[in-house]
Amino acid sequence: FAAINAGFFRLDDSVFVGDSAGVLQIDGKLLSESYKNRIALFITNNSKQTLVNINHLNLMGTIQFKKKTFNFIGLNRQRSEDDLVIFTPEFSDTTLTSKDGLEIVVEKNKITKIFNGKGNSVIPQNGFVISVIGKNQEEIYANASIGQKINFQFSHVNFGEGLTDNPENLAPSHISTEDIVGGVPLILLNGKIKITWEQEKTSKSFVETKHPRTAVAKLKDGKFLMITVDGRSEESGGIDLQNLAEILLELGATDAMNLDGGGSTTMFLDGKVVNKPSDKEGERKVSDAILVFPRKK
Repeated sequence: FAAINAGFFRLDDSVFVGDSAGVLQIDGKLLSESYKNRIALFITNNSKQTLVNINHLNLMGTIQFKKKTFNFIGLNRQRSEDDLVIFTPEFSDTTLTSKDGLEIVVEKNKITKIFNGKGNSVIPQNGFVISVIGKNQEEIYANASIGQKINFQFSHVNFGEGLTDNPENLAPSHISTEDIVGGVPLILLNGKIKITWEQEKTSKSFVETKHPRTAVAKLKDGKFLMITVDGRSEESGGIDLQNLAEILLELGATDAMNLDGGGSTTMFLDGKVVNKPSDKEGERKVSDAILVFPRKK
């Protein structure tokens, strides 16, 4: 009965349009890696309430071939020049990669195919594809063999400076959290304005310029607040993050973060869009959204 747009995503004319530009986890399955230690929203539903946490998140992936362990951060995104990316079935039918890398097809946690110098491999529904190019390519190729058992995992590296002031504010492990979505930046922490744009590698102009904005917050009583602010029109000029943080404080927020804004900013309530999206075409197709449903009894 309610929804807002959520994380940032790739918006261009390539085949990768819509790819999440930060961490994304749905129903306990990680679909996209974290980006530059940016802020994230953790959501867990239980029988009586929905628990939310807001915290910086930096994930590091590891994968082992024989006794050799390799680190990686890429998950379901375009492979770059010197990279190791895992592709799961949620990404696409194939890896959409060029032919100059190494691709290892894994089904039911066992290597079934190895392609060195051949890209765009089919992603199995019961497994994943390891795609590597650059400095680790030859070493992984030398250590991979058909039938070998393979697993990969992600773990937290750190939560960022300033976010462990209150032990209760630590984000739960992504393994035990249902849903995670990334944003940028943090704007409130423990009832105080704390805009961590430098730590999260965004720009001062992004923070200070008035834009349409979407944000989420945790209130003093533990409730969850979703807010949108229109902009780029005669009716509304948008808002900067300092003023947005001040408004959220007035509304009783203790912790808050900024989500994708601009033309993406949209709020849905009781069957209709209740704000005015700023794109000329109206509602924008977005990568992901936060949806509110009646609690299951």
